Amino acid sequence: MTATETPLEAQLDDVSFDQMKRLCGLVEYDESKDPFPVKSLDALTFVVGNATQTALHYQVAFGMEVIAYSGPENGTRDHKAFVLKSGSARFVIKGGVTKDSPLLDHHRRHGDGVVDISLEVTDVDKCVEHARSQGATVLVEPHDVSDDFGTIRTAAIAAYGETIHSLVDRSRYEGPYLPGYLPQKGSYRKPEGAPKRIFQAVDHVVSNVELGKMDDWVSWYNRVMGFVNMAEFVGDDIATDYSALMSKVVANGNHRVKFPLNEPALAKKKSQIDEYLEFYDGPGVQHIALATNDILATVDALRTAGVEFLDAPASYYEDAELRARIGDVRVPIEELQKRHVLVDRDEDGYLLQIFFKPLGDRPTVFYELIERHGSLGFGKGNFKALFEAIEAEQHRRGNL
Repeated sequence: MTATETPLEAQLDDVSFDQMKRLCGLVEYDESKDPFPVKSLDALTFVVGNATQTALHYQVAFGMEVIAYSGPENGTRDHKAFVLKSGSARFVIKGGVTKDSPLLDHHRRHGDGVVDISLEVTDVDKCVEHARSQGATVLVEPHDVSDDFGTIRTAAIAAYGETIHSLVDRSRYEGPYLPGYLPQKGSYRKPEGAPKRIFQAVDHVVSNVELGKMDDWVSWYNRVMGFVNMAEFVGDDIATDYSALMSKVVANGNHRVKFPLNEPALAKKKSQIDEYLEFYDGPGVQHIALATNDILATVDALRTAGVEFLDAPASYYEDAELRARIGDVRVPIEELQKRHVLVDRDEDGYLLQIFFKPLGDRPTVFYELIERHGSLGFGKGNFKALFEAIEAEQHRRGNL
């Protein structure tokens, strides 16, 4: 929450600031000194091969709810778009309909992936003016768009690869998403007794960039968006005997928006970053961390729905040093081992996390579940186990 923001204004849907602070490690800050004031992650927009089926998958497996739709039925001729929510997390799933839709061209090159990391901001014009002064490419100039629900002000700037950041001020808008989208519920009905949702927010969004470009993009976020550096992982922190990468984390003032940025590092074999860049055909979003307040129940629900996770090496849970370092956590280590959930502790607390296998046909975009208990980190102590699990999957695909 900012110095001028009330608890009510800090609330997203029914996820309060205090809940978001616990879920995602938010901090208070003075927005008045921010040259690019970001309130929150507004939405993640995906381009996929089949939006109708993908939207259904997110309902059935991820417990999300469709809240809005745009498509041929309401005047959008070249594509369909479904808006889904879970707590404060909002996903927009788009798929091309007509043969000349630019979404189909994007999908042919990249496969399923994130095209827009949209940010809710308090002043679109101020943000664009600052971004332009720092050398950012403005793709869409600030303008108003209206419908019966009110008016939004929006713009867009270019980021790495073909990824963009839309900027949205929705303070004068009461619709379900944006003008052009109609309120709509999905046809899927949750089973009786199913939880309202199984995750509450997006914790962070991880992107991969080319070799030698990580520091350039860290500097870009520092200059253009006023983001601060949260963490840095290099060398032995983030390597195995076969592959390596380097990573730095930037975040907005209140840490509601966190972007780890990865680049490959020289190693004996192909790293997960190299594999991603090859199959996605360039830089882009690698994985999305979803915040949950009960990782065990969430993993169980997702497994029941057919979602596949990476298996942690058995030796991970037998490591005496690990057990001594993590201390007491809220569940027995045996329950974590049964589900392949990893645990890490730092000076602020601990976190539990687990990583999905890629959701699409290409080994590109995947998800992470994270449950924070004070920790503001990203699981540094789990990197080796995670990379060994990813390398096992790379080996099965013949890409290591």
